[in-house]
Amino acid sequence: MFQSKLPALGTSIFTQMSALANQHQAINLSQGFPEFDTPEFLKNQVALYIERGLNQYSPSSGIASLQQQIAALIARKYRTQLNGEQTVTVTSGATEALFVAIQTLVRPGDEVIIFDPAYDSYQPAIELAGGTCKHIHLTAPDYAIDWQVVEAAVNDKTRAIIINTPHNPTGKVLKPHDITALTGLIEKHDLYLISDEVYEHITFDGVTHLSALMYDALFKRAFVVSSFGKTFHCTGWKMGYCVAPPQLTAEFRKIHQYVTFSSFTPAQHGLAAMLEQQPEHVEQLAGFYQQKRDVLVAALSASRFKLLASEGTYFLLLDYSDISDLNDVDFCHWLAQKVGVAAIPLSVFYKAKSTDKVIRLCFAKNDETLIAAAEKLCQL
Repeated sequence: MFQSKLPALGTSIFTQMSALANQHQAINLSQGFPEFDTPEFLKNQVALYIERGLNQYSPSSGIASLQQQIAALIARKYRTQLNGEQTVTVTSGATEALFVAIQTLVRPGDEVIIFDPAYDSYQPAIELAGGTCKHIHLTAPDYAIDWQVVEAAVNDKTRAIIINTPHNPTGKVLKPHDITALTGLIEKHDLYLISDEVYEHITFDGVTHLSALMYDALFKRAFVVSSFGKTFHCTGWKMGYCVAPPQLTAEFRKIHQYVTFSSFTPAQHGLAAMLEQQPEHVEQLAGFYQQKRDVLVAALSASRFKLLASEGTYFLLLDYSDISDLNDVDFCHWLAQKVGVAAIPLSVFYKAKSTDKVIRLCFAKNDETLIAAAEKLCQL
């Protein structure tokens, strides 16, 4: 009889809720993709390179001009000077970069510390590498990390820690004291770090994103993962990258070349041109999304939901404990079917049972969509 390598996994909650939204013509604020289009300049550049015939394999690690532009972006944002050829690998989306980084690091019997609620790709990738997850449970409303609890979870099997900042699904951003505590653990216990920073350019109210790229003590043992899809509203292109020190990059590329080998060539050329010729897009991204967050927050101000602070990403958490006694999965099904708004229940991001009555909304939508959804939610 065939035995599954991932017997506990089924269809993802994102697929389920989007299907439910389509079935009931609900406003879909569940799956995290923008409703608006990719910048015209970037689309035109990609079309131009397609017409020029640049449609074959690119170098496995990425085209040189894109690696150079990524290194230039890192220098501007984080004051860190890197050799793009030696440290930057272009991947088919951030999820591929995460998968390859995990396969590079994790050996059978290793443990990896992750923080729940956690992005759903971490655990399957760790298990496929023969490792196990050590889950650290975070709770509403602040989802703060107790670093003493983290240290107590470290043992001689611990190989790595995965952080995600700005954090999906909570919208929280790690602070300087978190980085200090993390660095202490990495150095004390000789651990590696995978830093999922796909929302790095989307922080609000003056909050600073603290990248692992900014700290030598972290970066020398880190894989830092980023997403062009999040930055340039092109999630369907599946374009991302991983930055790591040369020795770790060399090992990462050994696996990457046998996963996708290389990524969409015309898009790489277009992205290099976008980064070089329209750098203001990255700089304006936080303000763009803060405006959308504020539209949704204002539209929900008269509702019975308790709104949790969103410091970054394009997600907002809502506590519905004053509205319903349903668990969050059932509440989200009810919302889509009866109210006409699709959301994501937060408990699906946890290993252990979470009884918090919290759901996630995506505000990477047109203002009209956000206001229409809020009007429905304010009727509860």
